[in-house]
Amino acid sequence: MKRIGISDLQAFAVIARLRSFRRAATELGVSPSALSHTIRGLESRLDLRLLNRSTRSVAPTEAGERLLARLAPALLEIDTALGELDEFRGAPHGTLRINAPHAAVEHVLPHIVTRFLMENPGMRLEVVADNALVDIVAGGFDAGIRFGESLDQDMIALPIGPKQRFVVVASPAYLAAHGTPQNPRELPSHRCIGIRFPSGHTYRWAFEKAGERLDIEIAGALVTSAQSLTLGAAEAGLGLAYVYECAARHAIAAGRLVTVLDDWRPAEPGFFLYYPSRKQVPGGLDAFVALVRALRAS
Repeated sequence: MKRIGISDLQAFAVIARLRSFRRAATELGVSPSALSHTIRGLESRLDLRLLNRSTRSVAPTEAGERLLARLAPALLEIDTALGELDEFRGAPHGTLRINAPHAAVEHVLPHIVTRFLMENPGMRLEVVADNALVDIVAGGFDAGIRFGESLDQDMIALPIGPKQRFVVVASPAYLAAHGTPQNPRELPSHRCIGIRFPSGHTYRWAFEKAGERLDIEIAGALVTSAQSLTLGAAEAGLGLAYVYECAARHAIAAGRLVTVLDDWRPAEPGFFLYYPSRKQVPGGLDAFVALVRALRAS
């Protein structure tokens, strides 16, 4: 049997209910002749007469009555399901899922999340902290947050939160015992706390000064992807650490850590919110994007 379209079945159900091609055509917003053509095509594909009709009346055949009895509840369920979508066209409603690295979750999202949920009481926000590069579409996420250089070309992206900078820090005790590096090229001779991504790749510390960029491969007794462990180890004097400036701010202010190589700090693009398409953006994501833009502009 050839595939039957739901619009054809809906047309049959309306005619059978109203017992009139003309009234059914008015309800469906088509011409009676077009509706008659639809039913002839449907009956031809089914190889069954569904409607008996004369110049004055229309009535379902026995086959038509049986089809209508099974079809009417299904069409009502479809109409109900489509009607439930109306709530997504008004005020934002539903669940918004965002994937972001731990640093963004800790230092960028708290203020935005609080304000978003206060302004959109119909929304539920799910934030998954993950340092791995995730395919947000395959993972069922509406949006993600990453550094600009790691974004796919087909994603819509906008800056989120303040620019993030990396700093090299160490405890005063470590620097007193091992000296303070003046140039990134000295780092291989120091104890350094390594950074490993979830992919298994070890991060080469990046530096920039007067147009010169250096990527330094370092070595040390500790390699981790957890920034809290990195900071704790640096405060304990285990070695130099390469961390987000915002994460080390309190330890620096308290004197537990000291920054070095400040004139070699790299320029970083900061975090970006990204999502797959500008078309039919869900209301919750649209509201979140609008809030991010407003906060950037303020």
